[in-house]
Amino acid sequence: MRYTGDVFVMEEGDLAFPNMPLVQLRAPLLQAQVQETPLLAIVNFQTLIATKASRVVRAADGDKVLEFGLRRAQGVDSALSASRAAYIGGVDGTSNVLAGKIWGIPVKGTHAHAWVMTFPTEIEAFEAYANTMTINCTFLVDTYDTIQGVKNAIQVGFKLKEKGYQLAGIRLDSGDMTRLSIEARKLLDEAGFWMPKL
Repeated sequence: MRYTGDVFVMEEGDLAFPNMPLVQLRAPLLQAQVQETPLLAIVNFQTLIATKASRVVRAADGDKVLEFGLRRAQGVDSALSASRAAYIGGVDGTSNVLAGKIWGIPVKGTHAHAWVMTFPTEIEAFEAYANTMTINCTFLVDTYDTIQGVKNAIQVGFKLKEKGYQLAGIRLDSGDMTRLSIEARKLLDEAGFWMPKL
């Protein structure tokens, strides 16, 4: 079977409004039905990501927003398409190195939980990372205990300062994000660490 119909689509990146068709197929019924499921899966997923990214970017009110969805995306190519869709939605960068290579999206990130777990202690993991990534040193602080992780990041942050570098930030990945982010911000402020823009 060959597709003999027409496909009408919005320009990528255009604003979509309620009840506005994003994609239209005009084809014999069987041909259109074969296309329906994959098109719905592709369009629905990526517009969901782009819309969410756009809302987060607007809520950030000028602060940088990065996309870190690689390990939570469902499906073989969904991590790539989500990184691209989030970039279309306005994020400033991605942790997905392949998406950066393919589409030129700026690549930024932190270390993984696995990095922390390969060291005897969290602070040793942070110190090793700081020795390698002095310019863009951002610590993932919630592998074991988030508040202690923030305190460890601060301790290593002071060592970075002694060497003439700045702690770039911390990353919270789990738990009660509202409460933990407020507590983390308080600890960082008390220690004199402001978080520069990425």
